[in-house]
Amino acid sequence: MRTLRARGAAGAAAALLGAAALGGCGLKSGSPMADDVRPGSVGQGEPLKGASLTVTSKNFSENIVLGQMIGLIFKAAGAEVLDRTNLPGSISSREAIRKGDADAMYEYTGTAWITYQGNTEPIDDPHEQWEAVRAGDAGNGVVWLPQSALNNTYTLAISKKNNARYKLKTLSDVAELARKDPSAVTLCVENEFASREDGLPGMEKAYGMDIPAANIRKMDAGIIYTQVSKSDSCLLGEAFTTDGRIKAMDLDTLADDRHFFPNYNAAPELNAKTLAAYPVIEKLLDPLTRKLTTEVARELNAKVDVDGENPHQVAKDWLVKEGFIKEG
Repeated sequence: MRTLRARGAAGAAAALLGAAALGGCGLKSGSPMADDVRPGSVGQGEPLKGASLTVTSKNFSENIVLGQMIGLIFKAAGAEVLDRTNLPGSISSREAIRKGDADAMYEYTGTAWITYQGNTEPIDDPHEQWEAVRAGDAGNGVVWLPQSALNNTYTLAISKKNNARYKLKTLSDVAELARKDPSAVTLCVENEFASREDGLPGMEKAYGMDIPAANIRKMDAGIIYTQVSKSDSCLLGEAFTTDGRIKAMDLDTLADDRHFFPNYNAAPELNAKTLAAYPVIEKLLDPLTRKLTTEVARELNAKVDVDGENPHQVAKDWLVKEGFIKEG
């Protein structure tokens, strides 16, 4: 699970310095995708035959699954594909794309806008944020294809059992409950979320919440879901909107009705030279991107994080089920 995304130019600059050190080592690890797959609804005529392409991802389940999807579609379209998914952190995969060590991945618009491009305020409209991110990267050798509806942003979660009593639907509802009954609102969060202005303090300001410090409990992200689901110690917990444990643990998530948290829509991010050489990639990936939603991500993430399935197999099974590719 990711920690809170870095915000502001200073954090981005420091992260990029670290990435430069990684880049100096060269991203030479990886393994060929050996799957015997062929075109389904995409890749007819194998338009990538003869191409040698590298896919990458960050090192958390959702992004690995998305990276595997790209690779499998490239493979079905005739390309030889090198799998360099599961790179540590956001910056290493981003730099691999920028430098041409990798050709394609799914990246998140909010991460690019804030962490890579150094902006401090998110753009409320998801499409406008994607357009701004695409323009901001125009001179960086990075191209963004249209984004998906998959939005992996922050939320608060509550068990359906507890919510049968409180009937919370939005973060504004939480603020109202905190005013009426301060003792009722207990909150479990990660340490970083508890202290950052783009986390709990900023959320409290944006919504006029006043949660007593004694009602805030700090713990690792994975424990939060269990505590919210099975314990009375947390009425609410910090969560990610696409996390598979939300459905598996029977949780409700609350709408950010004042749009405090940035949009983190997943979109294909490509090395500009790669797309120039193989413009058909956009046609190959657009149908996939249009199918990706927050609910789809929750379903696939649960297969990995709850059921223990292999991310590559999860990606392949879903692409075959949806008809994008066929097994050879």
